[in-house]
Amino acid sequence: MIKYNVVDTKGKAAGNIELDGNVFDRPYNESLIHQVVVAQLANKRQGTKCTLTRAEVRGGGIKPWRQKGTGRARHGSIRSPLWRHGGVTFAPKPRDFSKKINAKMKAAAICSALSQKVRDGNLIVLKDMDIAEAKTKLFAEVLKNIGVNKTALVLTCGDSAETVYRAGRNIEGITLMDVSLINVYDVVRAEKCVLTKDGVKAIMEVYA
Repeated sequence: MIKYNVVDTKGKAAGNIELDGNVFDRPYNESLIHQVVVAQLANKRQGTKCTLTRAEVRGGGIKPWRQKGTGRARHGSIRSPLWRHGGVTFAPKPRDFSKKINAKMKAAAICSALSQKVRDGNLIVLKDMDIAEAKTKLFAEVLKNIGVNKTALVLTCGDSAETVYRAGRNIEGITLMDVSLINVYDVVRAEKCVLTKDGVKAIMEVYA
């Protein structure tokens, strides 16, 4: 177990929490994280783009002019990629970009990424994330108090999740999501990772 500092919404110390070493004290595995991130981004691709090859464009069945004697270049079809309204050379077709990553690899990558955030001091654990109203100004003040200056992944949990989401969704550089949706790409991409004590417990229940 690792003792880690907890702060309140004003940035002041509010005790500590014990972090499970199996989740928050893993060695940094760059190759595994890279593999999982590549798979995650690939799985987001729709793979639906489609254009027509010269064989699929309508028309062009007859040779536009005879092979020799005209003084012009030889052509066999007006649907050649060289012609306007012709087909596309090496036309992109629908394909499946998805990559398979097993659950243990995903879990290990998330733990590795979170552990590095702990070592760098970029994991911020809040006592709670309650704000009076769903106003951007109030939530921006909380972020300033806890030292979030650039990008941050804010993991919401519990009854305050909806209020926090409505208050912070317009702030540039801030990504908000439920703690159950935590993923490697968003953890690695953000400079800071912000969550509550309940969020930490939820993560440890799943990945410990």
